Order: sequence, then C-alpha cells, then structure tokens
Amino acid sequence: MNYRTLGDSDVEVSEVGFGAWVVGTDWWGDRSKEDSIDLIHHAIEQGITYFDTGDVYGHGHSEEVVGEALAEYRDEVTLATKVGYDFYNNPQAGHGELPKEMTGEWVRSATEKSLDRLGTDHVELLQLHNANVDEVDEDVLEALDELKEEGVVDAVGWALGPSIGWLAEGDMAITEEFDSVQLVWNLFEQEVGNHFLDTIEETGSSTSLVPRVPHSSGLLNEQVTPETGHDLDDHRGFRPDAWYETGWEKLETLRFLERDGERTMGQAAIAYLLSHDAVASVTPTFHTREDITEWAAASDVPKLSDEEMDRVADLYEDNFGIDRDDGMDELRSSVGGDDIAAAGIDKQPSSGPRGSAD
Repeated sequence: MNYRTLGDSDVEVSEVGFGAWVVGTDWWGDRSKEDSIDLIHHAIEQGITYFDTGDVYGHGHSEEVVGEALAEYRDEVTLATKVGYDFYNNPQAGHGELPKEMTGEWVRSATEKSLDRLGTDHVELLQLHNANVDEVDEDVLEALDELKEEGVVDAVGWALGPSIGWLAEGDMAITEEFDSVQLVWNLFEQEVGNHFLDTIEETGSSTSLVPRVPHSSGLLNEQVTPETGHDLDDHRGFRPDAWYETGWEKLETLRFLERDGERTMGQAAIAYLLSHDAVASVTPTFHTREDITEWAAASDVPKLSDEEMDRVADLYEDNFGIDRDDGMDELRSSVGGDDIAAAGIDKQPSSGPRGSAD
C-alpha cells in the first residue's frame, strides 16, 4: 500500500480507503456488527489506513461500529467523518434523503456528537456532507476554521452528492482550499473529475480529490451484469435497462487495461484514478473480504501508462463507440444547471429528487 497527503494538511491517507457506508447500515446488504468489524480489521491487514464514515450512516451506528473496530488502532489510522444531516429530529424513510442542517452551530454540535460515537477526541478529516453551495456561508467556514485551530479536526473536506454532479460545490471547495473533495468518478463517468482537475490547475489549489464509486456501481468490477441488475436490492436495481446493457459493452472496450497476473479490471479501475496526481485516495464499496484483498492491492499494481490513459480518453470522447444513450445523461446541480453550462459539459441538469445519501 502507498500513501498520499490530503491538500495542504499533514494528514496521510492510504491510496485505497475504506468507505464505511457499508457498515452500520443496510444500504449494501445486512451484516452483523461482528462481520463489519471483521471487514475493517481485514482492511487494516491489507494496509488500508483511511476510514471514511458519516454521522447519518445508520443514524450514528456506522460511527459506533467504526470507533469500536479502530479503538486499538487509533494512532495508526486516519479517521474521517461527515456532518450535515439532521437525523436526530427526522425519521429515515427508506433510502430517501433526510433534511439537511448546515450552520456553524450545527457543524460544531454534530461534530461533538460524532466524536462521542467514535470514541475519540478528534478526527483527521471532517467533511460537509452533500452541502449545497448556497448553504456554506461564512458562518460555516468560520466554524470549520475554529475546529481546526482547536485541534478537533486536522483537515476539512466537502463530500459531494448524492449521485454525480455538483460542480458549483466542488469548484467552491477547491477555490476555498478545502483539503479534500469527495466525488463520484470512474472510467465511465469522467466529466466531473476532469472538470475538477481543470479547476485545480486553473486556481493553483492544493485540494485533493477523493473519488468514490470507482467501479461504476459494480459494472467495472463485473459484479453487476445486464442479467443480475434488477435483482439487486439497492439503488442499482432501479437503473434503466440501457445502463446495464451499454455499461457491459463499454467494459469490453477496456479489456486492454487488464494484465494477466498483474492487474485485474477491478484494480485497473482504481489505478486509473490513482494515475492522477490530484487524487489522494479512492474509496471503493467493499462487500466482502475478497473485495478488500483485491482492491487494496490496486495501490501496488502498475499505474496506467500515458498510452493507456490516452486510449481511455479517446474511448470516452467517442462514448466507447456506442451510439445510443444509457439513460443516465444527467448531472446533479443546485444552481439550475448553470454550473454544467459554464463548464461546457454536454449533459442536462437532473430534474429528479436528490436521491439517497450515498
């Protein structure tokens, strides 16, 4: 495992991180607390030191599980959490998004509650969870600065979502020199990541990018096929048929990224993201110990060569040679699509609900 630093901070993260939305919730299948702790300990054995949870996951239960699992390793790991949802006063209705709360006072009080559940006096990274650009005012920024000055957090980040898009939010985070921006980014969904790379270059910002969903919700690691898709009991079961069908066709054009005995497709998907200098860590959605073993090793497989990166870019520019829509030609926007238009991206702003929190 290799390690990188978040932004201008001294916070070190493993190149492959553990997204703890899979523990303490039923969003990705039911598992016992013991099984969740076993997954976390196996991740540590594979060199993973970056663990990313959030207060809304399981209404605090994920933080409790992560805190218990990491208690004996606390000085050896980087712990991140997120705040911004008011689950204290609102019941969860399925996987729908809860009301948000984004004030300086809320950030501080929610962080203190998170620390209690995690069993620690500080976290290395505190992230605003799916905040809209107009919600992050001077009051919120001041609260984050104060928490850093007090040593309660070492670095601050902005987790974008749910789903893919939120260009205005990411651009603000980069301009304000947040230490990290978490986003959806993978070989099949490149526009947002590429846009933020441009923003970082244009502004000279030190902000690090932390991609999630590197396997495009299971297509790039071949855990989802056109035949199995609608049998899934999570959000992927509601994707349009064309998403599965075109995704599988796109996958076949990327087989050149596999190297027998050196790099699986699942590892190549992560290695592609790590080939960008601005990326600090990639957080796949681990389901099993086998996932952890394979994908943690992506830190050590050959990064994509310049030739491979150019070939990927050409394929993406040509929609992988596919001349039909996959039914997912939208990006999320909190500003009516003005950010999408300003970025020159040929996508429509989503008109649907925000969706679930991760």
